[in-house]
Amino acid sequence: MADTSPLDAELVQRLRETSTATLATLLYIHGYRNRVVRRATRLNPDRGTMVGVARTLRYVASREDLDTLELWKLDTNPQRRIADEIMPGEVLLIEAREEQSCGTMGGMLVARMQARGAAGLVSDGPFRDQPFIAGLEMPSYSSGANANTNLIAHHPEDLDVTITCGGVQVRPGDVVVGDAESVIVIPRHIAREIGEAAWVKEREEAFIEQRILAGAPVKGSYPMDAATRAAYEAANRAARGEG
Repeated sequence: MADTSPLDAELVQRLRETSTATLATLLYIHGYRNRVVRRATRLNPDRGTMVGVARTLRYVASREDLDTLELWKLDTNPQRRIADEIMPGEVLLIEAREEQSCGTMGGMLVARMQARGAAGLVSDGPFRDQPFIAGLEMPSYSSGANANTNLIAHHPEDLDVTITCGGVQVRPGDVVVGDAESVIVIPRHIAREIGEAAWVKEREEAFIEQRILAGAPVKGSYPMDAATRAAYEAANRAARGEG
């Protein structure tokens, strides 16, 4: 049974303060090599880091008798349902087979998701109404923009099943982090371990970057040798007022 419970506030804050690049490195060290969603571009990069628990929507190829405007309006339609069911702290990820011929979500439903408190939205296809969606507060990622309705190519088949979004396996309850660079999906059972280690590494690398900008060579700085490590620990003590 998937763990879809909310993340605790401490882990959320740690992840907000960690880049997707650093998370990708830690996941690679732990043997996970394919966790960055392909072609996911942020519409509103100034909104801060997206952190949440995965909900999933799976599209299959459309069929003319099933994908009509009248049938789309039914309350049983998974695409419409999720807009009214998503909970605060959840991120919806959409598997659209990376199909580029139409939008996968439009402004009305995305607005409803924001009103529900959703933490974000990620699709491996385009959005309709992209200028409107880009103006919302909720972070959103897609592969582009396309005014065509999803009925052109998609049938919304399932909610909360395992999907492939932008080449990445996503299970309900996985932890999703998105910044201005990428979206990364962390398996739930290792999210805390990865998050804590990445938070530490983020601070180490920020220190190293400043030393390199100040003229230090890469050798001995990255990775840190004993002297650089000692300088880093001394800087931390000073920041804490420990002398």
